[in-house]
Amino acid sequence: QVQVVESGGGLVQAGGSLRLSCAASGIIFSIFDMGWYRQTPGKQRELVATITSGDRTNYADSVKGRFTISRDNAKNTVYLQMNSLKPEDTAVYYCTAMYGNRNYWGQGTQVTVSS
Repeated sequence: QVQVVESGGGLVQAGGSLRLSCAASGIIFSIFDMGWYRQTPGKQRELVATITSGDRTNYADSVKGRFTISRDNAKNTVYLQMNSLKPEDTAVYYCTAMYGNRNYWGQGTQVTVSS
């Protein structure tokens, strides 16, 4: 079965860095577009960054210049390097694997940025 598992969340001070990882199994990883979304209580899940199977990236305006998404097809893993973190980046971060009408989500990892 398909599994999408995030890791790397935690508590960090403002201005610090974290790297999230997302390992996917049960899919042909290299053909899937991958993405990171985040959600805070009472708000809709929002796009953070995506990377296509061809390595084309897209970022939310709020994270451009601070976050970098990348993928390692040999490891079936996508990463989100987060630098210059701000308290407003605090959220549960979700990884998703997308191909056609198939969309698989992980369980999320909490990122908390203290001021």
